[in-house]
Amino acid sequence: MGVSTPSQGKFDRIGFPTRRFRSLQALHLKPLKRRAKHGVPACDLQLRSYSVRNIEFFADFALRAAYYLALPASGPVPLPRIVERWTVPRSNFIFKKSQENFERITMRRLIQIQDGNPESIDMWLALLRKYQYYGVGMKAHVWHFEKL
Repeated sequence: MGVSTPSQGKFDRIGFPTRRFRSLQALHLKPLKRRAKHGVPACDLQLRSYSVRNIEFFADFALRAAYYLALPASGPVPLPRIVERWTVPRSNFIFKKSQENFERITMRRLIQIQDGNPESIDMWLALLRKYQYYGVGMKAHVWHFEKL
């Protein structure tokens, strides 16, 4: 049985404050981000899903992975939703007046990587492909710059 007071937080049975591991505490915070020095675009990752929960979870995972691979990431930027609607007759032949309407909404998010090392970006994309979340599609635009 834990005892808690509003001014001091939660305590365990003996009276010591309860502590959690830093990795568990970090899950409840926003993902850390690195700042881009020059702002040169390196990769645009577009995430698509029919579920807001899945796309937000995977965007959070992608930003955390980019931070630990030392990639300056920005986002997730919400892009316009794609709404598809269609009407179908409920039955066949003469019952045209009885119809059913359907709608499918696709949510999209954009994560941008700037000033990234090409090897790190390839590793980041491979990691995202390996641990891809169900119901989330990805499309990446990668830029490679060469010296003159």
